[in-house]
Amino acid sequence: MKPQNAASGFTLVEIMIVVVIIGLLASLAIPAFQKVRSASQDKAVLNNMRQLGGAADQFFLENGTNQAAIASLIGSSNYIKILSTVANETYPQNYSQSMPVIVSGISGARTLTYIQ
Repeated sequence: MKPQNAASGFTLVEIMIVVVIIGLLASLAIPAFQKVRSASQDKAVLNNMRQLGGAADQFFLENGTNQAAIASLIGSSNYIKILSTVANETYPQNYSQSMPVIVSGISGARTLTYIQ
């Protein structure tokens, strides 16, 4: 039997230990999440770059030229219907045959280069 004046609940030390454990788990999980997020953004941007490279190649073949503006590649009646940005990246406005596609400003920090 419990004494009548005994209070049930958690002590301050027990609550502090739980808070410390949660903090440690968060400090391990947050960097891993950010790494996975960056990798997935890079893969999505790389996919967009491949689509732009393929659309530019198709444009070059059909028009007998080696230069293409992004406006001639993206649009409802063009090779790519819509290009969705995933991390505030900036795509080049002009494409040349045999030149790499360079996308900068991915999450404000990274740059990717796609060589066709």
